[in-house]
Amino acid sequence: MKALYYILGVVLLTSTVSCNKYVDIENPKNQLVSSSVFVSDATATAAIVGIYSDMNAYNYQFANVLTTFMSAMSADEFAYAATFASFDEFKNNAISPDNTYVGILWSQPYDFIYRSNAIIKGVTASTTLSAATKNQLLGEARFVRAFCHFYLTNMFGDVPLILTDDVPTNSSLPRTPKADVYAAVIADLVEAKRLLGTAYPGNLERTRPNKTAATLLLARAYLYTGNNAQAETEATEVINTPNYSLLKNPDQTNAASMSKAFLKNSNEAIWQLQVVNTLGGRNTWEGNLMVPASSPLYRITTGPNGLASAFEVGDKRYTNWVGIYNTTATPPVTYYYPFKYKVRVGVSGAAATEYSMVLRFAEAYLIRGEARIQQSKFSDGKDDLNVIRDRSGLTALGTPASIAAGMTMVEQERRVELFAEWGHRWFDLKRWKSVTNVAGKSRADDVLPLIKTNWKSTAALFPIPTEAMRTNPNMVQNPGYPGAK
Repeated sequence: MKALYYILGVVLLTSTVSCNKYVDIENPKNQLVSSSVFVSDATATAAIVGIYSDMNAYNYQFANVLTTFMSAMSADEFAYAATFASFDEFKNNAISPDNTYVGILWSQPYDFIYRSNAIIKGVTASTTLSAATKNQLLGEARFVRAFCHFYLTNMFGDVPLILTDDVPTNSSLPRTPKADVYAAVIADLVEAKRLLGTAYPGNLERTRPNKTAATLLLARAYLYTGNNAQAETEATEVINTPNYSLLKNPDQTNAASMSKAFLKNSNEAIWQLQVVNTLGGRNTWEGNLMVPASSPLYRITTGPNGLASAFEVGDKRYTNWVGIYNTTATPPVTYYYPFKYKVRVGVSGAAATEYSMVLRFAEAYLIRGEARIQQSKFSDGKDDLNVIRDRSGLTALGTPASIAAGMTMVEQERRVELFAEWGHRWFDLKRWKSVTNVAGKSRADDVLPLIKTNWKSTAALFPIPTEAMRTNPNMVQNPGYPGAK
């Protein structure tokens, strides 16, 4: 793995997320260049705020649209309409280890992990920071580290687990088994939850993770690892936390309308990222790229097995979150596109109205519903799914008679609720077992051949990038890719 490190610069905190200047160092020394970063509460806080601003500073990066886009194309949500080889590799599940974007999906999470580790080390060693600031920053750094490891292991499988800022040692670490990565993710989130409060720090916008964000991601990690009882417990805690709710008012002018779920600081937002580069009135990279100026480039899949066909008649998620574009051809051709974000380009210089959604309240009901069904709590599980369906204007589900029947309901609701958000569909298809019960097969092996002609099971993991293979003598390639053993 390429060793990257940063000089954490001193920046002034403002009422919005500010951009922290940092320098990319080749062959860096194993220490912070400036220990003064962790002398005052303000400069130490700037170090963690700088991570969030860098997560969303540019388009096609791990922490804004790239994870969403590449996962959606790898699954069955949407495709890129133009010919672009690097994107086509994801759509066709035939990714080269040299692919630029798979390299970004690998390297950038590790950049943020290194910076989180530096913050943990610096804050822990500091004798001048206030106790409250120490807890806040340690909690946030633990959360960021867990968040990045979570996405790395879901995209690549076994990955190096980086828990220190010892670059020479880390740069040659072998891949850690996925189960151990998850154990570290869960440990970090448990600690983050202990350290963080439910109030949002700083300017009180929902752009820095709080205790609820840690709890929701912890619930997801427990669900993914099969600890359904604990997933239910954590999701229940999120659901019972004040200040969050599902937006469902059908009046589009009403502030509680579900069409407004992705506004900045909406009641559904648990953690959002504020875009830093607002050139031309940009609000979010998602809106800027997915909302078309004319014919959409990011088109929702169609046909009997496509996402556009998955919505039930009367589903308000379809009317609020799916855009429709009709060409001027004769006869016209209809394209569908993700329309959760409404602003492609706002008024230049005006305050943004939308932020990028990372963690959303609705997921807590879906996690708890699935966890309950997996424990054969069928009535309680369908009640959770019906909360989501009621918000969406749909009739209530009946109680399933089996786990298999309940999981069919879960899959449907997760597909149409969480589409085009942070790879949920892609990860779901890979973590669920095949309904055929064939050993080693996942739900992806059931679903994706229906919409893709060249699907193979080994495509469930992205390839380890060429640069990581070249620089780390202990790195091993994933099966099915050049250089795999």
